[in-house]
Amino acid sequence: MPTKNLRLALDLHEFISQQRNGYASLQLLSRWRHEVGLKIEIEAFLKKYPHIFDIYVHPIKNNQCCKVTPKMADLIAEEDAVIRENEPAIVKWLKKLLMLSTDGTLNMHALWLIRRELGLPDDYRCSILPNHQSEFSLRSPDTLTLVTRDENLAVADVEEWRIEKGFREKLGNWQRLPYTKAYENNELHPIHNVEWLKKHIVGILHELLSLTMEKMIPLERFSHFRRPFDMEVNLRELILKHPGIFYISTKGSTQTVLLRESYSKGCLVDPNPVYNVRRKMLGLILSGCRGIDEMDGPIQLVEEHNQESSNITCKGNYNPTPISVATLRWLTSGPANGLGVHSPDRETTAPIKGGGMAPS
Repeated sequence: MPTKNLRLALDLHEFISQQRNGYASLQLLSRWRHEVGLKIEIEAFLKKYPHIFDIYVHPIKNNQCCKVTPKMADLIAEEDAVIRENEPAIVKWLKKLLMLSTDGTLNMHALWLIRRELGLPDDYRCSILPNHQSEFSLRSPDTLTLVTRDENLAVADVEEWRIEKGFREKLGNWQRLPYTKAYENNELHPIHNVEWLKKHIVGILHELLSLTMEKMIPLERFSHFRRPFDMEVNLRELILKHPGIFYISTKGSTQTVLLRESYSKGCLVDPNPVYNVRRKMLGLILSGCRGIDEMDGPIQLVEEHNQESSNITCKGNYNPTPISVATLRWLTSGPANGLGVHSPDRETTAPIKGGGMAPS
């Protein structure tokens, strides 16, 4: 899976950049490869991506070493610059994330694990948090606490949608269940009905994914948010029951959850600067050992990949709007809604490659 290999490449870059001279020997990298989940030999992986990694013989030590190519280094610097220019939005996303928690706290390790998905700089602990002490505090070295809730932010992405005409057939029986807002404190308003609870958790998962740069998170990362978000259910099973909202990609050894309505034909419907830079990085991954044009080669390769993967991610000419409407109606409707039509869980679906289901 190209995106997984990009994550591996970025993890290796992080390790290499921590070395004193900005390079690492292949011997050292081979000892560290299991830490990033690399299952093949380090040299074989590095040689697959010559546009990202430069392997050379050290002139003095006479051993094989590796450093990041100038092309990849420029893209990493570009991504870092975009992220740092986005500090106000990052603060907003962190506050919303903490507001999803039952007690306004999150484990710093859990945040670290999804820092790239959230668009956080690696050094956000010392570059962002100290600048906003009126909003965040470190209760302990490993716990981030929200100082004050901002009710103006307590509006989930799904609540801001607008219904278009012509999609009432998408509405489900679960619409009749009261909607418990993603940012509502369940300790003050306990949910006793199991189906209501599941509906609330689906809303939380939807909001968490909507806060990410690429509207996707590796499935196993959700386990670190089960307790703080009060999601003590089988999340994978719940996600699979809602193929109209979520899509699980099982390509490779990593299962990744995507927000379905955010993608059309393999591309993000509403791209952002971080996503655009990562598309260029993905182009270097997809180029492999081929020679590519310096300017538009990576983007062209990504477009080719998106064209090929559109039949996987979204079967046929997928239009995200109907799914968005179904999601909105199902998540936000209350008992006053008397529209008794079929459940979204029973939408006509067809299997697709890579796991999950796609609209027929």
